[in-house]
Amino acid sequence: MWDNDCGSVPVVDEAGSAIAMITDRDICMAAYTQGRALGEISVASAMSSGLVAVHETDELEVAEALMREHQVRRLPVIDAKRRPVGVVSLSDLARQSQTARGVANGADPKLVTGTLAAICAPPSRDSAPGGQP
Repeated sequence: MWDNDCGSVPVVDEAGSAIAMITDRDICMAAYTQGRALGEISVASAMSSGLVAVHETDELEVAEALMREHQVRRLPVIDAKRRPVGVVSLSDLARQSQTARGVANGADPKLVTGTLAAICAPPSRDSAPGGQP
């Protein structure tokens, strides 16, 4: 993740289906809370407890709505077999909102601003850390 400037990656099962996400913050917090070296910590003990994802055929509005609802900055994009095919980030939406094509495809600057505000708001009491259900 460090070498490729990547803040999160999907976690897949034996069949290659996405089952969770793991972030650089998840890894740091696991090392801190478990008091162990990174080489001693399993991915399973640090990853999110659920998966919030979009399908590759979903509209950008779906991604934004999920980001707002779950307060996440990145979503894995999955195919019909739940295999990861990419990641869409808040940064992607922001860049798209600055192009005519992006706006035409649903990346409205006002929506992106609202999504950022929702993601940055304190989490509600009934949501889990990281906004993952």
